[in-house]
Amino acid sequence: MATTSSDASQAGTVEKAVDILFHLHGSQESRGVTAIARDLGLAKSSTHRLLTTLRRRGLVERDERGRYRTGIGLVALGLGALEREPVVAAARPVLEAEAESLGETFFLVSLRAQEIVVLDKVEGTGFLRAAPRVGSAVPVHATAVGKLYLAFASGLLSFPSETLEAFTSRTAIDVGSLRAAVAETKLRRWASNRDEWIPGLSVLAAPVLSGERMLAAVALAMASPRLEEFGEEALARRVVAAGLRIASRLEGSGQ
Repeated sequence: MATTSSDASQAGTVEKAVDILFHLHGSQESRGVTAIARDLGLAKSSTHRLLTTLRRRGLVERDERGRYRTGIGLVALGLGALEREPVVAAARPVLEAEAESLGETFFLVSLRAQEIVVLDKVEGTGFLRAAPRVGSAVPVHATAVGKLYLAFASGLLSFPSETLEAFTSRTAIDVGSLRAAVAETKLRRWASNRDEWIPGLSVLAAPVLSGERMLAAVALAMASPRLEEFGEEALARRVVAAGLRIASRLEGSGQ
């Protein structure tokens, strides 16, 4: 079937609207029409029309200064999508139980389009309760979950081949060091991140496996001194057990 000029125009409009949503999602603060149009190379008039339509649907909101940010409608759409993810449904009770018992934040992450994305989290009462957000992508080389995916899903995730970004003084920035960390992760079947991505934050992560196929990862995030207090090995066993419980629930054999 031939594509008409009208079809092409509508497709272009949809693409521009999606660009606006992603732009606002990635912004740290609300943005005005002029700034959005300039950043995306769009006409101000068409930007305003698109924002008006998106606002009617609740996908963007205006603040008291008349600037735009993402709206609650996106949250509803995102939660609706997550509720349809079997691994999220299986993991939620496990994350809730662990966060309540330990008082720290537990995350569920999975690979989406070559990015490791936070699918769900249950906050504890400790350090960094709000970071990272659900829907956020996390770096591969500087996180425990990234090492897990390189260890257990190497066919799905490309191994970094260049000098790596240093987020902190403890980030491994050469590929050789990362390969060694990934090899250790595969051997012990859990991974750690000690101040490598965010200063003062430590993370332990374990895979959620179906056979040898990695479906997701469960991660415990806490202040580095708290990890020292509890002991890394003891906490790692706990996270590994959580990953096994999620896998059992997915298979219908767990509670």
